[in-house]
Amino acid sequence: MATVNNDIKTYKGFRAITLLCLLVLYAPLVIVTIYSFNASASITNWEGLSFRWYADVFTGPESDKFKVAAFNSFTIAIMAATASTTIATLAATAMVRGGKFKLRTVSFGLISLPLMVPEIVTAVATLIFFNSIGFTRGYLTILVAHIAFCIPFAYLPISARMQGIEDSFEQAAMDLYATKRQAFTKVLMPLMAPGIISGFLLAFIVSLDDFIITNFVKGAGVETLPTAIFGSVKQGIKPNIMAISTMLLSFSIVMVTISYFVSKSDNTK
Repeated sequence: MATVNNDIKTYKGFRAITLLCLLVLYAPLVIVTIYSFNASASITNWEGLSFRWYADVFTGPESDKFKVAAFNSFTIAIMAATASTTIATLAATAMVRGGKFKLRTVSFGLISLPLMVPEIVTAVATLIFFNSIGFTRGYLTILVAHIAFCIPFAYLPISARMQGIEDSFEQAAMDLYATKRQAFTKVLMPLMAPGIISGFLLAFIVSLDDFIITNFVKGAGVETLPTAIFGSVKQGIKPNIMAISTMLLSFSIVMVTISYFVSKSDNTK
């Protein structure tokens, strides 16, 4: 009997297509990173290695604007990730451990819908909602919007982790006279910790990097790092923008790496 070759690397053209995709995805990031260390004020002419533009981010004429924007971005991302992860954990508990109930499929669809709807549509809808209820745009509207659209991103890893935990652990705990609350907090929650951490980190990165929704719902004078960068780029691309972009990229890579190793360490147990 002929055996089926399941090694995708043996298919003709696979390597070339893979290299092309990697080039399209990562070549611009590599170029931005390299030119962030350029000593020249030009974004095209290389004049030697220098950290002057990284220093300019913290001490240059635009440093105050970027510091305020960074503070807004990180505080909003922390609060939005915390709130969305909490809501996602409760939603996953209801969906996975709540048994069958009416509109369960509809509820799952509503949770997943923001992942499928174009972000520009979500941004416009959120803006119209805030205007219709008379909610003054500013720091708070950004936070509320980020909590709302971060919930699905936090929900997916948390739900996936909970589905991989058999309910026999909780039943054993209740057989040993634990209450449902104790079984949840002392048994299920520690087992869910890797999924919760992954969900928090994913929601944090999504909130930190968001531009479209933030640009629609922010008020005058309120900026996050992505909107501050966009405002500076409209006046011309400067090397200090490349330095900020490289730092944001590096931070995102670190967070994603942490999330990966958290999930990997749990899967090896």
